[in-house]
Amino acid sequence: MQELQRQLVELAERGMLRSLRCIDSAQGPRVSVDGEEKLLLCSNNYLGLANHPLLVEAAIKATRDFGTGSGASRLVSGSMNLHHRLEERLAGFKGTEAALVFNSGYAANNGIIQGLLGPADVVFSDRLNHASIIDGCRLSGARVLVFEHNDMAALEALMRQESANRKGRWLIVVDGVFSMDGDLAPLDQLVRLKQRYDAWLMVDDAHGGGVLGDSGRGTGEFFGCSDSIDLQMGTFGKAYGSFGAYLAASRAIVDTLINRARSFIFSTSLPPGVLAANLAAIDLIAGSEGQRRRQQLAFNRALFSRILLDAGLDLCGSQTQIVPILIGEPAPTMAIADELFRQGIFLSGIRPPTVPAGTCRLRATLMADHSQAELQQAARLIVATIAGELARND
Repeated sequence: MQELQRQLVELAERGMLRSLRCIDSAQGPRVSVDGEEKLLLCSNNYLGLANHPLLVEAAIKATRDFGTGSGASRLVSGSMNLHHRLEERLAGFKGTEAALVFNSGYAANNGIIQGLLGPADVVFSDRLNHASIIDGCRLSGARVLVFEHNDMAALEALMRQESANRKGRWLIVVDGVFSMDGDLAPLDQLVRLKQRYDAWLMVDDAHGGGVLGDSGRGTGEFFGCSDSIDLQMGTFGKAYGSFGAYLAASRAIVDTLINRARSFIFSTSLPPGVLAANLAAIDLIAGSEGQRRRQQLAFNRALFSRILLDAGLDLCGSQTQIVPILIGEPAPTMAIADELFRQGIFLSGIRPPTVPAGTCRLRATLMADHSQAELQQAARLIVATIAGELARND
């Protein structure tokens, strides 16, 4: 215990100690944190659906009709009518033969990669892929070749080099929207490479689903190449405003995962209320209200980002509602985040190992239901607070 305490003290001294804040209100544009109202700029509730009346009512009705829990894993007795309805709706929405629901994005990426690949196979993975993809690759036992972020020439060089000794399956795996930089994977180019080298392409679209594309189908729709993506993974805990995750793919891939994905096989399935909320979210996102919220989110992103860019801040190439603001080292990053919190702005300071050393940042995430006035005021306060902190450190 003393050793653990010493390590915690060391983390605190380096500005690396993490702790939990307690929110005691719904996930709206403003939240109550320890009894104080804050403007929320670090939620993934991009479309503002987490407390939407349609999702709330759907969850309540399903809970009344089917109870609070599923009772078992899907392969025992936990595969309820709502699971099958959600998977059918997902497959139709994403334009695939089938879909499979997982309990979380982490569980999905772990189970998909582990369930489909083994030691004879090769994974080509972007250097900035999410930790759940990295862990899924490790669990699979496949050989993992990491290419520099969004560097298609580097990826093709690796694939060309591997071609001579090819034995098993090849998988290219990327985030559709990279969660810390807010930029996009070049899916159109990745499709050409996967076709040229006979590989599968997997896209983790956790941060693109519901937000990108004319109908909210995600990054694949945005690039016009959804039909060429073999494994479309996404989550319900962000723009969909609920919880859980899914894979949309061919029937053969889904049936294989039902038999091999350990995170699917050995987990109690999602409860009825969550499933019903997910179904309601898909319908909302696919309709006119979803389109209106996507348009508002895009407007909010442009407004907020422009103020920061005009002040000379580095937004790490962000193209989406994820707006990182590069600071550099942990201590000033967390000092700025703490000062902004004191002034009523709740956003996150991001440090290693989530991002590489020297690239610590503030990570702002925008919602469709943030007001123009709120975002203008927040952006100006961020600019002033960063300038003040940097001046103190000069």
